[in-house]
Formats: sequence, structure tokens, C-alpha cells
Amino acid sequence: MAQQPGKVMPRKLRDGLQILGATGLTWFVLFLFLIPMVYGIVTALKTDGQFSMIGAPWWPATEGKFEYEGRSYAVYLVPIEDEIREMALITPGRNTSVFVDTDNPEAGLIEWEGSWRQLDRTWEPDPQWGNFVTAWNTINFPRLLGNTLMYAGITTFGAVLSASLVAYGFARFRIPYKNVLFMLMMSTVILPGAVTLIPTYFVFLQLGWVGTWLPLIVPAFFSWGTNVFLLRQFFLGLPRELDEAAMIDGANPLRIFTSIILPQSVPALTAVGLFHFFWSWNDFFGPLIYLAGNPEKFPITVGLMAFNTLYSQFTNLIQASALISAVLPVIVFFMAQRVFMQGVVITGVDK
Repeated sequence: MAQQPGKVMPRKLRDGLQILGATGLTWFVLFLFLIPMVYGIVTALKTDGQFSMIGAPWWPATEGKFEYEGRSYAVYLVPIEDEIREMALITPGRNTSVFVDTDNPEAGLIEWEGSWRQLDRTWEPDPQWGNFVTAWNTINFPRLLGNTLMYAGITTFGAVLSASLVAYGFARFRIPYKNVLFMLMMSTVILPGAVTLIPTYFVFLQLGWVGTWLPLIVPAFFSWGTNVFLLRQFFLGLPRELDEAAMIDGANPLRIFTSIILPQSVPALTAVGLFHFFWSWNDFFGPLIYLAGNPEKFPITVGLMAFNTLYSQFTNLIQASALISAVLPVIVFFMAQRVFMQGVVITGVDK
């Protein structure tokens, strides 16, 4: 039975609606993800007293003020003669108050009948950029950032180096019971950290490492299952013909690894490196346990916790310090985002 003309949606229109819907959904999801960031920025720019003010706007602002005869008065939105005017409250009263028109102060004082407490205040945009300076000077940010950068940098290097070596072995060498060993290694990924916390702490305590960086740095040089899995999958996609050609030229396995495998695996290595860098930058539990009692070694996560405890009433300073700590990871991500996305997709070269 033939379809009636005019009831079939044109293909171009259908494709356009699909693209529009996908684009709209993407922007909506992006908007949801950006809400916490926008809230943090707005909160960091607020004044100390804005949080306790009734009727204060969500954006950074201060109460409107008007100078009259050498004194500063609060400005309210007052309904007069079927319109709303901005007027400064000169003399508050229970039933009658005295105002002055901010647009025409030469008109003199104006009596207004009503409860001035029911009036809305006027607010002026006033972002407090000095909150970032105050937060920076309140705690020793250079030391915290230096400790965190050192911790993240060394452990990232160790994690990428060890994971690439182990993944190279699983991807290129014939090892007895290789699949069993690989599954055994991957099983460590699902093992909760709380199960091994006490035994691991006891071992490091016996070694005399508690209170130093060693319990946090040394384990990174023994590879992690997730990193090994990602790199192994990438290495398997690289053609073995390149290895064979290098072996004919006399290259040993280590030379093949450094000259053939690693240069072609930059996207995957970057992805693994950034994953570990962000993890170590945000690591809180490990430094809190092993560096307890050594505030000069605290990374920024533990330092911010101490700052939040001391300045719990100053939400704007807390948000400002949190934003300062997030600047460097955001810069690193945007500088390496193209290579990072290639590594996440785990693409290889064509055979």
C-alpha cells in the first residue's frame, strides 16, 4: 500500500532535528556539569556579610548606599505614586519613615507611610577579587602547591614507567601462564583499599616510612592494574611487523620498547599519565594517614582541610582557596586535551 504524499518527513529535516536534539542534549549536560563550577566562582567572589543577609542576591553584590549630607544611608525600593523608586532611608520609623530620593536629592526629605522593614534593599554588583589574595596569604599556598606538584609529578612518572614496562611484557612476550598472571593482576583492581589499609600501614610503619613521602611515592613504581590494562590494549594494536623489522636490524627488546613502542604510544601514555596526575593531585586519604603530624609536608588537599576547619565561617575564602588549587590541573588538561582524548579512545595505527 503506497504511503500518502506529505506524511513522510523529509530526510534533511529529520537529520536536522536529530542533530539539533543531540546538540541540545550536549549543551544541557554541559550546563549541568558547569553548575558546581559556576557556584564555586560566584561564592568565592561574595563578601563576608552577604551570606547572612536576608534577601541577598545569588551573585556577588553589596548593599546599595547613598551619601547624603556627609553620611551614608541604606537604599530601598520604595513604592510611591504607582512606581518603584530607589530611596535612601534617613529616619526609620514604626509607621512613618523619612526617605530621600537618590535621583533627586534636592527635593528634600520625603515622608512615607508603611513598614520600612518590608521593603527590598538595592544591591550593587561588587565582586571581591581580593578574596583570592586573602586566601593565598592566609595559608602557605606556594608550599602546598610545591608539595602537591612534587607528589603528583614523581608518582605520575613512576606509574607511567612501570605500567608501560609491565604492559609491554604482557603484549609482546610469551610468558608461561601469561593470561593467568594477567587476570591475577587485574583482580587487584576490584580489591577495596580498605581491606589492605591496615596491613599496608603496618608494613610501612615497620620500615620506618610513616611520616615521610616514601609510602606515597614508592608504590607508584610498581604499576597499577588499570594502567597496565589500558597500555596493554594499546600495545596490542601496534603491528608486530615493526618489532620484527627492528629485530632484523639488531635491536634488542629494550631498544624496541624505547624506539618503537613508546614513540607510537604517546596518546595512551598521556592518557594514563593524566589520569594518575589528577588522581594524585586530589589524593587526600593517603597523605592524611602517612603525613600526619608533619604539616610542612602536606599536599594541598590536606592543607585545605586544615584551612576549612579554621575558617569554616568564611565560605567565600574556602571556595577561593579551592579554585586556586584547581587552576593547575585545569591548565594541564587543556594543554594536553587533544592527545588525552586520543589516548582515551585507545586508537592505534593501521596494520
